[in-house]
Amino acid sequence: MKRSLFVLLIALLVTVAAQAGGKKNYGKELTVKETSKISDIIAAPEKFNGKRVKVKGPIVDVCKERGCWIKLGSDKEFESIRFKVDDGVIVFPLDLKGSNAVAEGVVSVRTVSVEDQIKSGKKMAAEEGTTFDEKSVTGPKTILQIKGEGAQVETK
Repeated sequence: MKRSLFVLLIALLVTVAAQAGGKKNYGKELTVKETSKISDIIAAPEKFNGKRVKVKGPIVDVCKERGCWIKLGSDKEFESIRFKVDDGVIVFPLDLKGSNAVAEGVVSVRTVSVEDQIKSGKKMAAEEGTTFDEKSVTGPKTILQIKGEGAQVETK
């Protein structure tokens, strides 16, 4: 009897461990075959603008308000790119921070006016409970992000 219980317990633990190391899909299925380096996109954004790409990296931040974006760490230190989805289409849980992800979407490069930067800076500061100095905005800014369509995240 004890042996049967022990074997059952081991089988249960193996099953749980196998599930813990799995992957969870968000949004559409990934279809792009080749993975682009985030550092390459950051180095030459105009080359990638409007193109569908697949990238991979650690999730270094998650939108705290609606889970509508994640930041993926680059293959180069201190670089990251925002992977933004339409509100409500995909919701990324906060606990994904620190997980590895493969994500797919269309690269977007746009210029943001001084006024829009100030508005956005104030909003983000309010979300994060920090302050924003309007004087830090000195001119128009180029924003690079991936308009997200789907992601696969390694579960912890």
